Amino acid sequence: MKYLLYIDACMRDEESRTKRVAEPIMAELTKKYDVIKLVLNELPLDVVKKPLLAKRMAGDIPQEVMAWAEAVRDADRIVIAAPFWDMGIPAALKTFFELCSIFDVTFKSDDKTCYGNCKAEKMLFITSRGMNISTGDELEQATPYLKALSWLWGIGPLQVVAMQNMDYVSPEEIENKIATAIDEGLEIAKEF
Repeated sequence: MKYLLYIDACMRDEESRTKRVAEPIMAELTKKYDVIKLVLNELPLDVVKKPLLAKRMAGDIPQEVMAWAEAVRDADRIVIAAPFWDMGIPAALKTFFELCSIFDVTFKSDDKTCYGNCKAEKMLFITSRGMNISTGDELEQATPYLKALSWLWGIGPLQVVAMQNMDYVSPEEIENKIATAIDEGLEIAKEF
């Protein structure tokens, strides 16, 4: 069976509206894939700064970080659940990606450019935005970043399930938006 990497970057755990949408979608996808789940709130994520970079350049990469990068590289599909955070993604998710961006693992290069080394044919991004900002709006920087990262790592097309304007509507409207997003995600899961 093929496997799916699920990256849970929901910062508020069970209170997360993003997680409420992701869980039924992931329940459906576990019928088709073996799933490796990484919960970023539980991982020891070191910020990439000069000392860590020097170690990496010398080939000293912690075994756990290498395992994450190899999981990204080898996944047939990737699902990311993360809230809209300061106009983009949570710092923990960005840090995770920086740690996994390892030469000869998730990407390679030749004399002219970098190219991807990952085998995932598709990536799904599940998110909720408190403000009324749509996917593709210039103020929404998560999707462009994930598309660029997909290019660098050689991952197939990015699909997005997004709720917006979640902080300024009634509880009933929030529930309706969650239900609509779940339905959209379940529809994507059929062909994912």
